[in-house]
Amino acid sequence: MERVYLSLGSNLEPRRYLNAALDELRARFGAIAVSPAYRSKSVGFDGADFVNLAVALDTELEPEALNDWLHALEDRHGRRRDVPRYSDRTLDVDIVLYGERVIDGAGHLQVPRKELRHAFVLKPLADIAPQARHPVSGRTLAELWAAFPQESEPLRLEPLTP
Repeated sequence: MERVYLSLGSNLEPRRYLNAALDELRARFGAIAVSPAYRSKSVGFDGADFVNLAVALDTELEPEALNDWLHALEDRHGRRRDVPRYSDRTLDVDIVLYGERVIDGAGHLQVPRKELRHAFVLKPLADIAPQARHPVSGRTLAELWAAFPQESEPLRLEPLTP
């Protein structure tokens, strides 16, 4: 079993799609740790605000198989792949950290994710795994968040329940 950290985001009906994704993750992987959710401006394109959160889970799946399962999860919840990569989406789920591995693979499988340099990925991960270490820099997520210029990418807590 390997400890894996995921980033989940949505800017189209985020409560609906993020809660549905959490339900499916629990059904498949059992107990998961879930961070608070945060609202932030979209990055890379002009779109609606995103709501992002992080999940920690243990899995026996290898990274490629987990990535395939996560793509299928996105697809089941209306993720469109016939639009530009940076666009509005119902659900975006990425493997951010997979144990201590560093991976550059097919299907946009990149571990650690480059998006870890953004508040919307780093802060939720630091919330649930402050002592987890970046496999390249060796710094903890708490250290990375403490050094982050937080005013540059403001986050606002966003409840996922009505």
